[in-house]
Amino acid sequence: MKTFFVDCYTSNVEQSQKIDKFLSLLSKSGVCDFIKDIQKQKNKNDEIGGRPSFNSYNMLATVLYNFAFEKGTLRDIEDKCKNDLRCIYMLQGEQPTHSSFGNFINEYILPHQSKIFSLITKAIFEECKINMNNQHLDGTKYEANANKYKFVWKPTTFHKKLGDKIRVLLKEYELLRGIPNDGIIESKLVADKLTELSEKLKRYDLSLKENKKYIKDYELLSDYLKKSLEYEEKERICGPNRNSYYKTDIDSTAMCLKEDYYSGLGSNMHAAYNTQIMVANGLVTAYLVTQSRADIKDFIPLLNVYYSFYGSYPKAICADSGYGSLENYSYLDTHNIKNFVKYFSWQGNVSGNNPSQYRLNDDETITCLNGNVGYKDKTNWHHRKADSIFYKVTGCNTCAFKLYCKRYMKNKDEDFKIFEVVVKLQKYIQQAEENLLSVEGIEMRVNRSSQVEGAFGVIKQDFQYERFRRRSLNKVSCEFMLVCLGYNIRKLFRYYSGEAKFNYWVAPDGLKPETFKKPSAKRLSKKASKIKNKSINEEAKSSYKYSK
Repeated sequence: MKTFFVDCYTSNVEQSQKIDKFLSLLSKSGVCDFIKDIQKQKNKNDEIGGRPSFNSYNMLATVLYNFAFEKGTLRDIEDKCKNDLRCIYMLQGEQPTHSSFGNFINEYILPHQSKIFSLITKAIFEECKINMNNQHLDGTKYEANANKYKFVWKPTTFHKKLGDKIRVLLKEYELLRGIPNDGIIESKLVADKLTELSEKLKRYDLSLKENKKYIKDYELLSDYLKKSLEYEEKERICGPNRNSYYKTDIDSTAMCLKEDYYSGLGSNMHAAYNTQIMVANGLVTAYLVTQSRADIKDFIPLLNVYYSFYGSYPKAICADSGYGSLENYSYLDTHNIKNFVKYFSWQGNVSGNNPSQYRLNDDETITCLNGNVGYKDKTNWHHRKADSIFYKVTGCNTCAFKLYCKRYMKNKDEDFKIFEVVVKLQKYIQQAEENLLSVEGIEMRVNRSSQVEGAFGVIKQDFQYERFRRRSLNKVSCEFMLVCLGYNIRKLFRYYSGEAKFNYWVAPDGLKPETFKKPSAKRLSKKASKIKNKSINEEAKSSYKYSK
């Protein structure tokens, strides 16, 4: 039977050649020897006897192929091993069950996912004769495999209120020594005070009716201790950086997905993970799965993952405004990575609808929209931003942009405005702006939208992959790695067929750098007037509400 299937499959020369090339690439990458070494070590550690194990190299090739062209579920892989000639060819007629594939992924791929991904991805780039110099970065959220009604919020507020109740009770028995005056009381302290209260109650005759209150207080403090332990366990699971988790997958976090954004942001939330990828020439080069609700904090960890994979940093990186921060810009500057990362007010400058109110000059003065120069001012105002400097611009009363610049200020009659500027951040922003408006920047921006967003589009739409199947951060990360690797392998097979194109959009000769649209003072003033009228109406409504 085995020979029959192999002979039938090899009759399709084109398919067999692609599979053979794919298996040859895995062998060249070094992942073949790596997996075999793991199997040898595992066989040494296992007891002698039992059924012989399946060939780990063939299992890996089959798993990767199914994640590239099929659903990638364990049941689906098991079914393909019985009916799909390509999988039968790769497994040499063996038919592992879905549990065998599940154990293989957990024991062989999960602990070594980074090594396997980097080895195969490097081999694909070498095979396709392309480089990783320019990287494009983006992220999206995937729903976790958890029941949305099983969420738990971090009980910090309730824990503090519980501390207040405990203090009131302990005060009656003069047991407040060593207890903090406010905030959360640790369960260890509550347990110690419960012991002290027990010793104190021994002096009373608890059989008397008038002393029954002491017994109730002791039981009440015991309940407080149980509740304190419960709150501490929930806070431990949440950790310092998130405020929720789900009982069916404690690593997943309550987040707003795309569907929640359109159906009511904040009113609908799902258990989800945040995923980040870096793409070069249409291939995923690095991946990251986190519990972050925003992308901005995942920028540096993803670049660190890239460095751990390949031992170097990319020459240039392009990302949207969700990643523009002082910390991220400083990281790029430190590691000599060319900065094509948009900043928070980029879109407002491009459209001219909400332009930046000032620019930093080389002599560290600022110039406002009207061209007035601002100088450093030693005011006694409180600094809202770290390492910021106050700049004062005069001549506002005769400025055409007055209504726009002062639209949120209470006193609009002053002939000056104070700007709070973080000089280092502003320098990075203007550096990124210059790079993004250049011809190279235009090319990077166009390619980012087609490559990295296109990769997520293919994974979500073509792969129909919109929700994780596994639970816990490690297993979800391994699953996402297999999906990204499957995306790369699908491109590799298209390359073997001559259909894959790695030459994305290239800026034509003669293309000039872009410039921002000149802001219209009249249009901005109208917009500011609308904002002012809206705020006046809201104030009137609120005052009417409170007066009633």
